Amino acid sequence: MSRRTAPASVLAVGVALVALVTVPAWAGNSYYIDVASQVLLFAIFAMALNVLVGWAGLVSLGHAGLFAVAAYAAALLVSAGYGHAAAIAGAVLATVSMSALFAVLALRTTGIGFLMITLALGQILWGVAYRFADLTGGDNGISITSRPQPFGVSLESPGAFYYLTLGVFVVALAAMALFQHSAFGASLRGTRDQARRMTALGYNVFMIRFLAFLFSGFWCAIAGILYLYDKKFIGPQTATLQGSAEVLLMVISGGAATLFGPVAGAAMVVVMKYVVSAYVVRWNLVLGVIFVAIISFMPEGLVPGAIRLVLRGRRTAGDTAPATAVSPQPVRGKPL
Repeated sequence: MSRRTAPASVLAVGVALVALVTVPAWAGNSYYIDVASQVLLFAIFAMALNVLVGWAGLVSLGHAGLFAVAAYAAALLVSAGYGHAAAIAGAVLATVSMSALFAVLALRTTGIGFLMITLALGQILWGVAYRFADLTGGDNGISITSRPQPFGVSLESPGAFYYLTLGVFVVALAAMALFQHSAFGASLRGTRDQARRMTALGYNVFMIRFLAFLFSGFWCAIAGILYLYDKKFIGPQTATLQGSAEVLLMVISGGAATLFGPVAGAAMVVVMKYVVSAYVVRWNLVLGVIFVAIISFMPEGLVPGAIRLVLRGRRTAGDTAPATAVSPQPVRGKPL
């Protein structure tokens, strides 16, 4: 971040934080508060995918499967009579373990090969959720009837659940910021840009990518658990290819390899899906036009592109500013 953009960035973050904290006050009704909760939990999901897409250069189309694994695992454990704390811990463990399996199988290759393997693995998980009705409920899915009560605080109201989601989102954002600026984050970007050179320098490229996959899977689990408790339901449609494609578009449209890009992309997609769709029948067409416009005019993503346009506007304003009039000074020894 340059010195010229730092004050504006701090101001923007401050305004966004105030807006997020006051959402229940100005959102209007419980539906819009729930939409705000979904923006935050899908932002966590998009940030998790951004670890691979943006910082590792590995495009995955199977992360919706990991998202669904967490939700299904928590729902099954709660339905079996376990407490919410045990269900959450079990869901995180199951998702990280599945992420490890994904990584072992997919990291044998990169590029289109990695994408196709993750796509196949995600479709396998969708098939399990859809066909194994005795375990997953098939099309009927699994429903739960309650939410956790941390420190005795009920999360049944939309406002209370929103503030829980906001707290988890802030922790996730801080974790991503630390990851981005850590030595491990730098080594992961090194494997993205110069994998052979990193190997020649003695780095274990496979292990770096493997650990990054686990980190991504962990936050996928957190997002999936929040989704389960938000909807109190999980079905096989969550693990579809469309789900993986949507979160990938969130990352790409907002700005991969940036901290706030996935958040902006998630906000745009969720608002279009749950708010604009109530007024525009062909909202998918509108969303497609927006994506095409972003790729055409801001190929780096919405957030980096907006920063670029702001800086260009400042430079243009500086170049066209009128020069201060200076009164002529007489040259010594010569009359004017």
